[in-house]
Amino acid sequence: MPEFDNILYEKPEDGIARIWLNREDTRNAQDSAMLYELNEAFDTAIGDDDVRVIILAAKGPHFSAGHALKDTGSKKKAEKPKRVTTWANKDWAGSEAYYCREKEIYEGLCRRWRDLSKPTIASVHGKSIAGGLMLIWPMDFVIASDDATFQDNTLYMGIPGVEYFAHVWELGIRKAKEFLLTGQPITADEAEKAGMINRIVPRAHLEEETLAFARTIADKPSFGLKLGKDAINAAFSAQGFENVQRSAFNAHHLAHTHYRLSQEGSFIDTDFMKRFQQKQRS
Repeated sequence: MPEFDNILYEKPEDGIARIWLNREDTRNAQDSAMLYELNEAFDTAIGDDDVRVIILAAKGPHFSAGHALKDTGSKKKAEKPKRVTTWANKDWAGSEAYYCREKEIYEGLCRRWRDLSKPTIASVHGKSIAGGLMLIWPMDFVIASDDATFQDNTLYMGIPGVEYFAHVWELGIRKAKEFLLTGQPITADEAEKAGMINRIVPRAHLEEETLAFARTIADKPSFGLKLGKDAINAAFSAQGFENVQRSAFNAHHLAHTHYRLSQEGSFIDTDFMKRFQQKQRS
């Protein structure tokens, strides 16, 4: 089994690979090192002919607190992650560099994971906030514990949604507007009713129930699974996902550029965030 700093990779039984987010101390906040490791783990599973389905789960009390506020990068300083898209910038200065970086490690990885050739399952518990959604939504299935909640709070920072903009496809038009514009969390029950998750199970049984669900997929021929998934994913493109994603990503970076120019380099509306944090503490 490959070894990583921020995740765990295992094959719990025949036909199934499982990847664990393993930054419990940060509630699985995602820095670039974690995201590149996750991408490498997915590649490992894709390259293993014995694996027919992949589970993404998380250690600790919550699935993911979102993007890490301080990106520490790779612990292996001598090793730089191999670029996975064609977006690049040598000096990493200015708006172009910020745009290219997020096009690579956020939007680029999410879109790549959505189109992985093997079926994927997100096994979710606790809180999934902002960037946490970007690990869940590219997966093909979502099994959630009854204590799971989901939230995109980016508009509190003045940003119009996370970088992978699948809100409408996950929740429908009305619920997507409520979810994004209010910034309030929704429960697993609300998410299931909207079609965002497949099943709700008791927290204590999440691991075994996810494995049981995975078995109902892993007993099929691998090539058939790949073709079936690809056929359904074609609906994303047919429904205009690619154009919506490009537009939303550009709006996201318009907001980033606006705040960097107006607030001495900050990505977000810092004054509003301070008021929001004070309100949360009161």
